[in-house]
Amino acid sequence: MSIDTYVIVPTYNEADNLDELLEQLLALPTSIGAIVVDDNSADGTGDLADRWAERYPGRVYVIHRPSKMGLGTAYIAGFKKALYEIGAERILTMDADFSHNPRYIPDMLAMSQSKHVVIGSRYVSGGGTRNCTRKRIILSLGANFIARALLGLKARDATAGFRLYRREVLLSIPLDEIFSSGYSFLVEMLFLCQRRGWQIGEVPIIFEDRRKGQTKISRQEIFKAQYTIFRLFLRRLRGGEPRRPTISVSPVISNDKSQL
Repeated sequence: MSIDTYVIVPTYNEADNLDELLEQLLALPTSIGAIVVDDNSADGTGDLADRWAERYPGRVYVIHRPSKMGLGTAYIAGFKKALYEIGAERILTMDADFSHNPRYIPDMLAMSQSKHVVIGSRYVSGGGTRNCTRKRIILSLGANFIARALLGLKARDATAGFRLYRREVLLSIPLDEIFSSGYSFLVEMLFLCQRRGWQIGEVPIIFEDRRKGQTKISRQEIFKAQYTIFRLFLRRLRGGEPRRPTISVSPVISNDKSQL
């Protein structure tokens, strides 16, 4: 089976969700694989992931990290494995708690034929949230408004973690130079993608609050996100960044060369 699309799933104490999530991912009507990045979960999540990797070699990979090191660094570890070890052409990111439902992935893959970055979006027509507290909804709307206003981001859901990146997008970004390590990494990545001229699309999704386990968003993460937006705002004012892709590559899916 030839697989060129992999989903990066950062985990920390997600044993209640991982089996069902991987089962649904591998059952999708398209050939995709998964890269589980586990931060030394105390509940055995890493061991569960290892069993899936043994059962599905070449389709499920596991990265074990010594401790909880942040969402952004987990994604970067997954990006590097997907790009340089596996040779993936399309790379998705999603949460392990079913707030991002795998059923939307086929639509994201379809849009990636004409867009370089695809966001599973709550804030476009047809999207929304379910079972989320009023506080969380207000926090998300406020963060999106501020990010869009200060950074000039065009995507309606600038803080979404459910994304698809085509290979050439990630190769154009200096991953080791990204400052953010937590949830604010998502805003910084989108900022860098837009500044480089990559085309960004959004697929409507219904975001659901996690079914099992505890949320990983802390007050410290909120402060870090505020700092990241302010730092990137100053960077935007300085300008001088590439406005279009910095490398020359051909599209991996679409034959429409006007998209690059």
